[in-house]
Amino acid sequence: MITTPDLIHTFPFPFAADTYRYSTNVEPAGSAVHTPVGCWGERIVDVDSEYENELAQRAAILAADPSRSAVLPHMRPACWDAMLTLMRELATAYPDSMSLQRDGDGWRWRNDRLGIDQSFVVGDECTLPAEPLSYIAAQVQEDIVLLDQREGDLFGDAGVVTFAADWSFGFDVGMTFLEIHGPVPRLRETGVITRAREFLMRLQPGETYRRTNWTLTIGRRLDVSTELYHEWGPDRTAIHEVSDEEFGRAVHLRVEVQHLIRLPESGSICFLIRSYMLPLADIAAVDAWRERAAAVLAELPEDIADYKGIIGYRDRAAQWLRDAR
Repeated sequence: MITTPDLIHTFPFPFAADTYRYSTNVEPAGSAVHTPVGCWGERIVDVDSEYENELAQRAAILAADPSRSAVLPHMRPACWDAMLTLMRELATAYPDSMSLQRDGDGWRWRNDRLGIDQSFVVGDECTLPAEPLSYIAAQVQEDIVLLDQREGDLFGDAGVVTFAADWSFGFDVGMTFLEIHGPVPRLRETGVITRAREFLMRLQPGETYRRTNWTLTIGRRLDVSTELYHEWGPDRTAIHEVSDEEFGRAVHLRVEVQHLIRLPESGSICFLIRSYMLPLADIAAVDAWRERAAAVLAELPEDIADYKGIIGYRDRAAQWLRDAR
């Protein structure tokens, strides 16, 4: 695939230093982050040239595996809250193609990118062609997880996740925040995960924050969930056999921009995960990115590299970037 210019210009390069460790790295959302080739971060819900393609992928994944979408019964009000919140964000960011208006006792939603013009009444699922979380998930490129706050804890009780990076929403649904992040190395020892949970629980209605996360992926494959490991897992071994030219096009830096929104009506937390990918060949075309990514990969501790599933080829990736100058 030839990368379209907008995917490079808006790529959220994740490294602020030559080393990387897990941290909360949370900041207020909505401000632009400038890079050597463009900027990202102005919008909470981002639509780009891959919009229709990625939504088609989501629909196909859900048709093949409905467990990627789940809503526990008590989360119905939060789903309506999340849908309206995301519609407002889209309408604000893209007023030429999307709008949300009050329509008598209900609402009217327009999405010209997808040819949608829908009137609905909040709380009445019969007025939508799908339940509200599934309805809005079919119109955003982000994965969505809704966290319910109760009993002094956070629970992942609803969501639509089709582009998971080596985890399973179907397995995690209903778990606490700490249980979901249990496998991640160093989080408990450093206190990062406890601080993150405490931060989330203090969020006020309407507050929105963001953070980034990253890994490497073989190929431009959004769905690298544990359910399909048998399909993509062997690529981590096969990558050793390819030429340097193929390596630079096949290995992608995959970055998640995660937004955290305290929903205004239900009080649940809407956790958005948007995945962006660029092949190393495109990263290397920007000298500042090439040098920093090479430094991070070379220094990355083995337990973190192992957890990310990149330990087998991260040294080659670091050297490839050094040699690409």
